[in-house]
Amino acid sequence: MSEARRVLIVTHTGRTEALAATQKTCEQLVASGIIPVMTNAELADARAYSAQQLLVEDSMLRVEELGVDCAAEDIELVMVLGGDGTILKAAEIVREEQTPLMGINLGHVGFLAESERDGLSDAVQRVVAKDYLVKERLTLDVSVIVDGVVVYRTWALNEATIEKSARERMMEVVVEVDSRPLSSFGCDGIVMATPTGSTAYAFSAGGPVVWPSVEALLLVPLSAHALFARPMVISPNSLLAVEVLRRSSGHGVLWCDGRRTRELPPGARVEVRRSTKSVRLARLRQGPFTDRLVKKFALPVHGWRGPDGARDEVS
Repeated sequence: MSEARRVLIVTHTGRTEALAATQKTCEQLVASGIIPVMTNAELADARAYSAQQLLVEDSMLRVEELGVDCAAEDIELVMVLGGDGTILKAAEIVREEQTPLMGINLGHVGFLAESERDGLSDAVQRVVAKDYLVKERLTLDVSVIVDGVVVYRTWALNEATIEKSARERMMEVVVEVDSRPLSSFGCDGIVMATPTGSTAYAFSAGGPVVWPSVEALLLVPLSAHALFARPMVISPNSLLAVEVLRRSSGHGVLWCDGRRTRELPPGARVEVRRSTKSVRLARLRQGPFTDRLVKKFALPVHGWRGPDGARDEVS
């Protein structure tokens, strides 16, 4: 491989605005001497869109194909154009290489994204200048065990969720922490999340918001029929386990980040522990997580004066 810099573009090709953003990003990267790279399917969609625009100078012809023209380990950075779902897809693509991800939010909340759509050009310029920070996020290793045999392994950045497969029936489970039983109950499911996932499914289920700098695991029961079934924050070095009891009337389903799934028969056991591999997020600014919460959730902070009577309000 040459010494040329390569940036992987991962986008939501089902949306026209994402394809337009992809075209713009590739144009800027090529003009700056950086080679854009895309997966086969997304590159085909992006080139089809470009052809429809009747562009004379088509920078999409300069884009390399991941795995054919360019190996994953030769990627310097991943620019993700879309919402949090697209970022999760990108994290899956570069899981082994742990390449940094920079998200440009084209979705709704976009909690994992670093910049909004109106900051795209500036973000590309910062990439060209290598003017960004890289922060590591804790991830989960997930195993499914049936009759004492590991039948499935996967991972999660946000959460591993065990849900009932039949809407009309409860799922009976027993929960363990560090190989010790904690409680058993009927429920709709269990969410086991990272701090990154605390503002996703776990938050919607009533779990706490955990700052990314806090190393912890979360366990949040879903509609549990039990007195002791509150959200819990647990040591990051603990082993969490949920077993679908054989007396359950139906199967369960494991979902990891809403992308990877596995059916859980009665008796199946799901073990979750901290992974040795992190996800690395590229950041353009070093602002406090508090400000991100305020911005993404549009929290009311008007009237705040600050510790010394400061009049600046959170933007």
